[in-house]
Amino acid sequence: MKKAERVYNFSAGPSMLPLEVMEQAAEQLTNYGGCGMSVMEMSHRSSEFEEILHSAEKNLRDIMNIPDHYKVLFIQGGATLQFSMIPMNLLRNSKKADYIVTGAWAKKAAEEAKKFGDIKIVASSEESVFSYIPEVKKEEFREDADYVHITMNNTIYGTKFPYIPDTGEIPLVADFSSCILSETVDVSKFALIYAGAQKNIGPAGVVIVIIREDLIGHASADIPVYLDYKIHADNESMYNTPPTFGIYMAGEVFKNIVRLGGVPALEKINREKAKKLYDYIDQSALYSCPVVPKDRSLMNVVFVTGNTDLDKKFTKEAKAAGLHNLGGHRSIGGMRASIYNAMPMEGVDTLIEFMKKFEAENK
Repeated sequence: MKKAERVYNFSAGPSMLPLEVMEQAAEQLTNYGGCGMSVMEMSHRSSEFEEILHSAEKNLRDIMNIPDHYKVLFIQGGATLQFSMIPMNLLRNSKKADYIVTGAWAKKAAEEAKKFGDIKIVASSEESVFSYIPEVKKEEFREDADYVHITMNNTIYGTKFPYIPDTGEIPLVADFSSCILSETVDVSKFALIYAGAQKNIGPAGVVIVIIREDLIGHASADIPVYLDYKIHADNESMYNTPPTFGIYMAGEVFKNIVRLGGVPALEKINREKAKKLYDYIDQSALYSCPVVPKDRSLMNVVFVTGNTDLDKKFTKEAKAAGLHNLGGHRSIGGMRASIYNAMPMEGVDTLIEFMKKFEAENK
């Protein structure tokens, strides 16, 4: 498919992938690197795939500056499986964990964790339809909590943590699914970072877990084998057949990020894209963003017209104009433009031009 034939895909996930990565993958789809077979066909124990896996890990470590005492794991099950794996592995002493609930996925993570221990909701913004991020001080966390959990970016409601909570000596766990690699982050401030691939990394099917080594190996003996981080760490993410093609695509995205100048270069562009879109929305007489400005996401820009029928008309006409998947999540409606790393500036500019035209025609 030629570039001119592609639409701008504002889906929250699975989302756009870098076109150059997909084109290269297409060229090698049936014959990867001259080996005579596709990555989808090759043994995960082959030297070719081992190189793909090790290269992917190395490049991710480099672009995120992951310390040596952290393991990088490529696991199946998406971020949702981590809602269970985390408490199963980390509730090791007091069996207590504190959660900050800032959106639908944060709430689901907390609900799942309650099956395994004493889970306290330290703060929540649900009373305001998750339109802001609560400010939580260290003293509000239980001193004997085994970990604190946050969702760094909230895909549905368009918010992100503008700060990293100070948890003292309590391990901080964070879901980075919809913001990983979008801006620089100090990995050492977290004990565990996890992220589903289908937003900024690659196709759905892979979740990346970055975990401090001292948190591995404490799961109870009766935990299902696949849900024990130690199994994945000891087997270098290949206890069973991993999602080989997804890992390959993730690795190619990591190489692309290196070529582009690393995460700092992406962050600069992401901030420019988000500012341009938010600035237009804020000065518009038709559109509004319900999120507190300081807590607005760089990745998921939500906005409404205030009229449900008009919102539906907007998404329908936008799709006809080549701007796809701008409808808000089914739970809240409105509109949502997910502008992940692979969304070019031209996509945001085209969206703004359409928004201007739609506003002029629907005063």
